[in-house]
Amino acid sequence: MAAAISLAFTLFLTPVFLRLFRKWGWGQVIRTPESVHNPSHEAKRGTPTMGGVIFIVGSIVGYFTGVFVSGEVPALSAILVIWLMVGFGAVGFIDDYMKVRSQRSLGLSGWRKVIGQLLVIIPFGIVALSFPNKWGQTPASASISLFRDITWLNLFAFGVILGWILYLAWISIIGVATSNSVNLTDGLDGLAAGAGVIVVGAYSVIAFWQFKQPCIGGDPDALGGCYEVRDPFNLAIIAASVAASLIGFLWWNAPKAKVFMGDVGSMAIGGVITAMAILTRTELLLLVIAGVFVLSSGSVILQRAYFKITRGKRLFLMSPFHHHLEMRGWSEVTIVVRMWIIAGLLAVSAVGLFYVEWLTRVG
Repeated sequence: MAAAISLAFTLFLTPVFLRLFRKWGWGQVIRTPESVHNPSHEAKRGTPTMGGVIFIVGSIVGYFTGVFVSGEVPALSAILVIWLMVGFGAVGFIDDYMKVRSQRSLGLSGWRKVIGQLLVIIPFGIVALSFPNKWGQTPASASISLFRDITWLNLFAFGVILGWILYLAWISIIGVATSNSVNLTDGLDGLAAGAGVIVVGAYSVIAFWQFKQPCIGGDPDALGGCYEVRDPFNLAIIAASVAASLIGFLWWNAPKAKVFMGDVGSMAIGGVITAMAILTRTELLLLVIAGVFVLSSGSVILQRAYFKITRGKRLFLMSPFHHHLEMRGWSEVTIVVRMWIIAGLLAVSAVGLFYVEWLTRVG
């Protein structure tokens, strides 16, 4: 129900939002270098942007309607996902609004974005490691995780004060890196939205599987593979709501896009992925599940490192990698669809590895 409502919201109400965006003058600003190297991007100037607001609202409406209609109450873990989605989205919204208002491609500086993200994720981290339920479970864990917590990588092994510092630094790295990676991927119509559907959908599957294999009140025969995850069913619901909301948005964002998600959208997606990785205890697995986003940020890092090492030479014609493919003559639709395929292969591989790890414990 939550997913269906989120899908219907973005699918049918996006045209209403677009009329408002045009009235308010929320049109896309194109960077000058981008329009020079990719002339087709110049045609996108003025297209309504900040569409991420639409699927953020759609996800929230779908989740709360589904939960309340079923007679449940919102869980703390799901609220934390929403907090990171809205908080990171707010940082992106400020950046987008500054660009639209000045009609220049210069919004928040890189460090100001990072500071804004830290102001959002640090309260998230504090709350996520506090307020245990009646079984003593907190939404997040003090250990670094892969398929579940890695006990010998407990960040509080060095004491409480240093443990908090290491823990907050660790989740901050995850949040900043993930949100900015999604932001870098959002360069072609439908690319970030379609990949976001796949990645967030994969997390919904993982959270639902964890719900079926709980350590509290679970099947005694399956306890060897149970998961110490708090509120996994609510995590599955909010992830499904976000994925469905993105599908509805993709109807309008697919090439040729009628609306762009803007930084508000890409950073919000990054917030959801960050929260799901931390709360499902699959932080290191994030590198595979969201590998398509890692590809974009990795190509930028490699480009800059190669440029400095070789004193002016370039590894790619243009970074991120999808712009390199554009410069090689690939059509936008071809790049987007093939990147979706890569995102799907990586996400399925990650879910497969997650399941195989469970089999090794119960088999």
